[in-house]
Amino acid sequence: MQTSTAARSVLRNLFPESRLLLSAMLMVVCCCILSSPVHAADDSAIKHSFLGVGKANRAVIVGEDGNVEWKFDMPASDGWVLPNGNVLLALYGTKEFPNGGVVEVDRKTKQILFQYKGRQKEISTVQSLSDGTFLVAELGPEPRAIIINRKGKILKSTPLQCQKQNAHMQTRMLRLLPNGNYIAPHLLDFAVKEYKPDTGEVVQVIATDERGREKRDWPFTAIRLKNGNTLIACTNGNRIIETDAAGKIVWSVTNADLGEPLFQDACGAQRLPNGNTVIASYRAKGDQVKLFEVTPEKKVVWRYSGMKSGFHHFQILTTNGKPVKENTWK
Repeated sequence: MQTSTAARSVLRNLFPESRLLLSAMLMVVCCCILSSPVHAADDSAIKHSFLGVGKANRAVIVGEDGNVEWKFDMPASDGWVLPNGNVLLALYGTKEFPNGGVVEVDRKTKQILFQYKGRQKEISTVQSLSDGTFLVAELGPEPRAIIINRKGKILKSTPLQCQKQNAHMQTRMLRLLPNGNYIAPHLLDFAVKEYKPDTGEVVQVIATDERGREKRDWPFTAIRLKNGNTLIACTNGNRIIETDAAGKIVWSVTNADLGEPLFQDACGAQRLPNGNTVIASYRAKGDQVKLFEVTPEKKVVWRYSGMKSGFHHFQILTTNGKPVKENTWK
């Protein structure tokens, strides 16, 4: 590192000891300026509140200050804060719901307003639809996507084409697409499939094993973006990929891109309206980062390291005090 011409002129007029001391001080100041963690300043500028779900953490709402504002003491794999303020959850198996289930919970009283008990091995996901019904992924001997009403009646059932040996790993974030089809990430099949609900026909397959199946790029979350691309969280592969309409990878991010091991089982993901992506590290423990936000340029601009375990999935609710209006890309 070199000092400026003016600084060198001052140094020449000092005693040798003074020149050495002042030179060292200048070096320290310059090094501090150059090595300041820019992302830390960016981190402090962004604050999110969110709903987080998982086995260890249960279902919680965390405020922008990082404190838990609300908790529902049941293990959940998927969840939403609905427009009316209630919380919709897909539950893991419990004594009350031995095969998993779906509940809508009054946020103030924590009273269960609606429930559906799974009829096979497990319920992995739920999504509230515009007509008041719910799309649910039910796993087991006959994995299927079902539409249920508030009385728990099954209105439609669509078989899912995936492996049947491991029910838990059949599918995760099943979602309804704007075109009326379903999109389902099938973990052990290394494939994201788009289905026609009425016939069960698969109209598109996006493979996630181009790096080799030993990488365990199991697709957990698949999000169809406005531009037609698909954002996919690959759990054990610890990466996020974005593919175009033909299934070609056009963007990806890994720990190598970030320069630090923030990916620790990338389960849930959400694309924010500003184009950034928030990612859940399910295996993070203790003080490790559980959620983090990256820009398209792969720069980390927000992170959350509270609680003691990671989240299966989440929903960003507010950013710097403002509600996230388009918060269904998850």
